[in-house]
Amino acid sequence: MKIDVKKYGKILVSRPAGKEAFFATDSYLLSNVAPREEIIIDFAGVDVLTPSWADEFITQIKEKYTNNKIIFTNDTNSSVKETLAII
Repeated sequence: MKIDVKKYGKILVSRPAGKEAFFATDSYLLSNVAPREEIIIDFAGVDVLTPSWADEFITQIKEKYTNNKIIFTNDTNSSVKETLAII
């Protein structure tokens, strides 16, 4: 399963926005993910990713889907790269 994060915006900030993105993703996309299926989180087109947004979105995915492998792609942008390093 692939999640295109840019559909939530190019600038991803704030806990409320991250939480809202997680709930939308969880209810529409991830509810159909099979156990042990890879979850690919694609950051193509994202200019800014803050730790607060990522904590509400990515951490929740990691905690809920512990049997799935989480893969990040297009994560070379410095904002994305540094945020992923600390969450």
